[in-house]
Amino acid sequence: MSDARNQLFRRLPQLGEFLESGAGEELLRAHPRALVVEVLRAELDRLREEIGRGGLAERAVDARVTALAARVDALLRDAAQGALRSVINATGVILQTNLGRAPLSARAVRAIADVASGYCNLEFDLASGERGKRGGYVEQLLLRAVGADASRMSALVVNNCAAATLLALNTLAENGEVIVSRGELVEIGGGFRIPEILRKSGARLVEVGTTNRTRIGDYLEAITPETKLLLRVHRSNFEIVGFTEEPELRELVDLGAERGIPVFVDQGTGCVASPERFGTRRQVTLADVATSGAALVAASGDKLLGGPQSGLLVGERAVIEKLRGNPLYRALRVDKLTLAALQETLGAYLGDEQETIPALRMIAMEPDAVEKRCNFVAREFDRRGIAATVNLVHSVVGGGTTPGSTLVSFAVALEVPDMSAEQVAGRLRLLSPPVIGRIQQDRVLLDMRTVPEEWDADLIDLIEECLRSARP
Repeated sequence: MSDARNQLFRRLPQLGEFLESGAGEELLRAHPRALVVEVLRAELDRLREEIGRGGLAERAVDARVTALAARVDALLRDAAQGALRSVINATGVILQTNLGRAPLSARAVRAIADVASGYCNLEFDLASGERGKRGGYVEQLLLRAVGADASRMSALVVNNCAAATLLALNTLAENGEVIVSRGELVEIGGGFRIPEILRKSGARLVEVGTTNRTRIGDYLEAITPETKLLLRVHRSNFEIVGFTEEPELRELVDLGAERGIPVFVDQGTGCVASPERFGTRRQVTLADVATSGAALVAASGDKLLGGPQSGLLVGERAVIEKLRGNPLYRALRVDKLTLAALQETLGAYLGDEQETIPALRMIAMEPDAVEKRCNFVAREFDRRGIAATVNLVHSVVGGGTTPGSTLVSFAVALEVPDMSAEQVAGRLRLLSPPVIGRIQQDRVLLDMRTVPEEWDADLIDLIEECLRSARP
C-alpha cells in the first residue's frame, strides 16, 4: 500500500476520539449512544473502503471528515422518522386509525403513568394477600357501563376486537359451523376479513342470504347438527342501502334459543353512549346489544368508546368462563397499562363525565366553536404574512364507525406561493411535533376540530417557522 494512501487513512478520526470531540458530544446529546456508534462506525468503514479503492483524494477526504457529524446526524434523524411519536392531527378525522385512533383522557393518561412507574396489584388481592384475578375490577365496570345483569353475565378484556372475535369463534365453534349473512362478511382495517378470521379460528363458515337481503328463514334452513354458532357482524364501516332486508337481532336470538344455538354479535365500534347525543346519527350501542339476549358480544375499547386499544367481551357467565379457560386467552390478554386506561375511561361513563373523553368532546364540538378558532388562526397567519382562509368542510368520526355520517366543521386553508400542496404537507410532517393535515383542491387544510385547543398558539408558531423560507 502506498505511503500516500496511508496518509489518507491517518486523516480519518478514531471512533473514540471523535465521540469525545465537540461534534461527537453533540451527537450523543441528540441520539442514543449505541445508534451513534453504529452509524459512525459504518460511515468510517465506508470512507476506508473508498480510500482503499483509490476513490478519494486528500481534499475529498478532509471534506468528508468535516461533514461526518452532519452526515451521521442526518442518517439518524431519517431513521427516527419511523419512531413512535406524538403528532398534531389536523385532518378532521377524529378516530384516525393511522394516527392511533382515540386520544386518551387526562385521567386515563395519569392512571397509565401511575401503574407504569412502579408496581401495582395487577394479579394480587389486597384484601386476602393472595393471587388475584387480572382485570376483575375493569370487567365489573364494563358490566355496569352496559347495564348488564352481573348475576348472570360476565366480561373479559383482550387486546383488540379481532382478538375477541378469534377467541370467541375458536372457543365456541372450533370444528363446527358458524352461520353468517353474506352482507356481513366485512373487511376491517389492514385487510383483515371476517371469513379469514373464521378459518383461523378452526370454525367452518356457512354463508346465508344475499349481499343486500337476508331473512330469518335463511338462518333456519342452514342449521344442521354441526351448527355451533349464529354470528351477527355489525357493518360499522360501510352501509347497504336501497332494496335491503335483515332480521332483527331479537329474531336471531329467539331462533338461537329455540334451537339451542348461541348467538355471537361482533359489534365492532363499542360505543356505550350513542353518538347521536353528540351530533351524529343514531347508532346501536354496546349496551343495546349486551342486553339483547345474545350469548356473547364483542366490541372495541378504543374507537367510539374513546379508550385504549382493546377488545371487550360481554356475555353469559358460562360462555365467558369458557373463553377465559381457552389457552388462547393468555396470548390475547391485555397488560396493566391498558387496564389502567380502560378503568378510567369506563369510570368517566359511570360518573356521567363523558365530556372528559377527547374523542366524544371532538364529536360534540359545535361548528361555530371550530369556526371561531379557525378565524383566530387565519388572522394570526395573515398578520405574519402567510396566506390563509377559513373554509367550510366536513369532518368524519372515522375508525370504521358511523359510515356516511359527517360533522359540519371548518378548516384553515394554507396557500403558499410556488409550492404545491404536497410540498407544503411534506414540510408540515417534518415539524416537531409533525402536523398532519389533508389536501383538497391543491391546498392544505387544517381542520381545527381534531386539534386540541391548547395547541392553537403553538400550531401557529410551528407553521410560521416551517413556511418562513417559502415566503416570496
